[in-house]
Amino acid sequence: MTIQQMKTPKANRLHIGIFGKRNAGKSSLLNALVNQDISIVSDVAGTTTDPVEKTMEFLPLGPVVFIDTAGIDDADPKLGLSRIEKTKKIFDRTDIAIIVCDYDGWDEYEISLYEEFEKRNIPVLSVITKQDIKNIHADKLDEITKYVKIPLLTSMANNNREIVYKLKEQLVSVCPEDFITPPSILGDLVKPKDTVILVVPVDKEAPKGRLILPQVQVIRDLLDNRCKAFVVQETELKETINELKNRPKLVITDSQAFKEVAADVEQEIPLTSFSIVFARMKGDLKEFYQGARAIDTLKDNDRVLICESCTHHQIEDDIARVKIPRWIKTKTGKDIKFDYHSGHDFAKNLEDYALLIHCGACMTNRREVLSRIMKCKEANLPVTNYGIAIAHCLGILERAIAPFNIMDSGE
Repeated sequence: MTIQQMKTPKANRLHIGIFGKRNAGKSSLLNALVNQDISIVSDVAGTTTDPVEKTMEFLPLGPVVFIDTAGIDDADPKLGLSRIEKTKKIFDRTDIAIIVCDYDGWDEYEISLYEEFEKRNIPVLSVITKQDIKNIHADKLDEITKYVKIPLLTSMANNNREIVYKLKEQLVSVCPEDFITPPSILGDLVKPKDTVILVVPVDKEAPKGRLILPQVQVIRDLLDNRCKAFVVQETELKETINELKNRPKLVITDSQAFKEVAADVEQEIPLTSFSIVFARMKGDLKEFYQGARAIDTLKDNDRVLICESCTHHQIEDDIARVKIPRWIKTKTGKDIKFDYHSGHDFAKNLEDYALLIHCGACMTNRREVLSRIMKCKEANLPVTNYGIAIAHCLGILERAIAPFNIMDSGE
């Protein structure tokens, strides 16, 4: 594995979840796939109590995350429900699901898993384990093929290499096209030799000695598209534009500097933010745009939920806890209440809120963001994104989304 492959962020990896009953052979399957003893294997049902993740380069698919989960049938009166709940949370991050059962398997538990994945448009594979102990009955196999076309019959006591090879073939056959051929972040907006200016403030939130992930990924994407990328702070932006022989094709700014940057960038130069770029890449830009309208209808004592996909130490002028609430209160003139949620867990009480504002999601995958959008729609809760909410509050949203033509594209 190369250094670059090792550094592929989890958010950019294909997430493959392994699900099934306790003691079905899920952990043995994961160990065979990664050729390491990652998960503890035991004859005792319920050995895996928390999701176990393994990131690796899984050729020919590339960078993936395998997630071994606790048994969906855990009956422990104290901890069983908690373990099942943790397993269900993995649904939101799963790009491909593998349902594991043994020779006695595939009943209401496996069927309920399959139906949940089908509802989410998640491809499903099935692995039937322990065939060295007892072959699955033909009737049971026929039942499985009603759901999964070609179940893979395996024995972990036999040839693991053959099992891995066959499963790789099936994974490739169901792998989402946007992972096999990932779309360029900006490839539809720029062409070779275009000049793009990236405005990167160095403030309290900027990590010392490095850029944040969205900035790095945008720079790399521009290089891949043979563009000329200029990285400046907002204080040098106007001078940089004036020094250029030709006007830049696009200016992308940190959302927190939107107001200052918009004042320095002529109207005819397209302008957006890193957060809005990632709103399109990781979520549903049109849904976020429409959700921002809810800011105008907020009333006194309404509650707004702000979701961050990562956890970090709060700083004095934190964007989520200080700046966005300040911008919204200034825009609305209302006494709004703000709650916060971080990490992979997601709030259950969505009906308590008038609006949800999501971060740029650089630390999670698109599947999880789309799952959250789906839950918001089910709860009739408007959802938007940091950059879009900020642009709306500053009165420059139409300009900030103009480069993407979302009203014409049907996005």
